[in-house]
Amino acid sequence: MYYCPLCQSEDTRHYHTDKRRDYFQCSDCQLVFVDPAQRLDEQREKAQYDLHENNSGDEGYRKFLSRLAAPLLKKLPPKSLGLDFGCGPGPTLSLMLSEAGHSVELYDIYFYPDTGVLQKQYDFITSTEVIEHLYQPGLVWRQWLNSLQPGGWLGLMTKLVIDVEAFSNWHYKNDPTHVIFFSRQTFEFLAKRDNLELEFIGNDVILLRKASNES
Repeated sequence: MYYCPLCQSEDTRHYHTDKRRDYFQCSDCQLVFVDPAQRLDEQREKAQYDLHENNSGDEGYRKFLSRLAAPLLKKLPPKSLGLDFGCGPGPTLSLMLSEAGHSVELYDIYFYPDTGVLQKQYDFITSTEVIEHLYQPGLVWRQWLNSLQPGGWLGLMTKLVIDVEAFSNWHYKNDPTHVIFFSRQTFEFLAKRDNLELEFIGNDVILLRKASNES
């Protein structure tokens, strides 16, 4: 068995196998993850991302992102500073938030790889359809929390695991770049562990707030 890539627990078990990959689940945080040996190498992963055609002029894409942008904007103080983590080759959410009066830095491991932005402090961090791609989610999660100001917001979009039966027929797991899968229980585990306020919006939007009394 493997260590959980999110919480580092050794208590993991086989969850599901399909014709492509094997999946395991952490007994502590309930994360489902792909066998690390079956993940893509960097070159093949990048080739998959290059197929994405999202751009800021696509109204359908903007409508999709508004499912996170709209509730997040209601919570942000005016002129907040944020980071869009994993923005991809055509940053769009950052433009939508900027149009609402906020300032947004960009980071993407392949398309905006300036790690200097990861050393700053932010009022909010967004990451849409990114968290399921992370090979080291525990490290990234800690990095996000360290980069958030007390009282700051973390806004995420990702599809959630329901159960093994639903997972077996789930198209979301078939993307070869999707290697970890969160559930409501996973976010509840993280919120309790890290003293975060947690809110689920619809089926794939998650808002978490860092405690305002943390330094």
